[in-house]
Amino acid sequence: MNTKPEDDFDEDEIELFEHHRILVDKGQSSVRIDKFLTEKLANASRNRIQLAIDAGSVQVNGLPTKANYKIKPQDDIRILLEKPPRDTEVYPENIPLDILYEDKYLLVVNKPPGMVVHPAHGNWAGTLANALVYHFQDLPEMKGNTGRPGLVHRIDKDTSGLLVIAKEEETMTKLASQFFHHTIERTYQALVWGEPEEESGTITGHIGRSAKDRKVMDIFPDASQGKHAVTHWKVLKRLRYVSLVQCNLETGRTHQIRAHMKYFGHPLFNDAMYGGDKIRKGTQFAKYKMFVQNCFDLMPRQALHAMSLGFVHPMTKEKLYFEASLPEDFRSVLEKWETYVNFE
Repeated sequence: MNTKPEDDFDEDEIELFEHHRILVDKGQSSVRIDKFLTEKLANASRNRIQLAIDAGSVQVNGLPTKANYKIKPQDDIRILLEKPPRDTEVYPENIPLDILYEDKYLLVVNKPPGMVVHPAHGNWAGTLANALVYHFQDLPEMKGNTGRPGLVHRIDKDTSGLLVIAKEEETMTKLASQFFHHTIERTYQALVWGEPEEESGTITGHIGRSAKDRKVMDIFPDASQGKHAVTHWKVLKRLRYVSLVQCNLETGRTHQIRAHMKYFGHPLFNDAMYGGDKIRKGTQFAKYKMFVQNCFDLMPRQALHAMSLGFVHPMTKEKLYFEASLPEDFRSVLEKWETYVNFE
């Protein structure tokens, strides 16, 4: 039986690259891009730059370039260079955990917004994994996922909510099988811009990394690009300018709900990566703009919460189900919108 949990630990290519972005000055003279970058980037030889260009890892104004390209004033240059391997050991840190359930095989935690799940480029400390290895000994790791002790799935840094953690190897293998076969029940709540025309529906679209920005996921029309992804949604509350929706994952791709809802035309509220940090519905009057900005300030992240998690206990075979209420920032913003539309 294939138990590779590929629906939840997609290959995270962004962790393998060092990102640079250079906006060329207005007064810059014409010069070959490989020479220009060699002078601009520390510890980057011209040969290394040329290899990156040949691999398509250097883009000018969103498109791959060639080594003999002559840069122009105000060009937008983005570079992705391979990084050397990093120490994958996860060091223990005394970070409190909100544990909803625990036995000798597994635990369920409620992750707060702002906490990274596991160490990666730019976030080598202060993660959930650092907290786990402090509180628990000898957590297992899935093959190919070194540095992610106990983790069977993950959620984004600024997404709050529930995660199941395996405490021993057999539990991890069996939980991974449930994720792979889509028998895990996962429900999210999201605040999105606008009001969907229907009450419920399903979004299907292959998800893969954008050619313009590899931190962002795009939706592709067929299987030639990206991975198959399915999100079921329904409206819980309509608030004229925004809506509270429930999303159920059939697959678990990177940024799945965020990318699918943008593709659907209803990006998550204050999701800067997917265009939700601007007014997408409503007036441009100063009072309304100020109200929206106050909401952004109150919840400076995408409005997404992993609300519930249901699965069969791998060892006892008991059906388990957990819920985590909306965190304070999400709840406060939702209340502000309810008040705004009721008294407008």
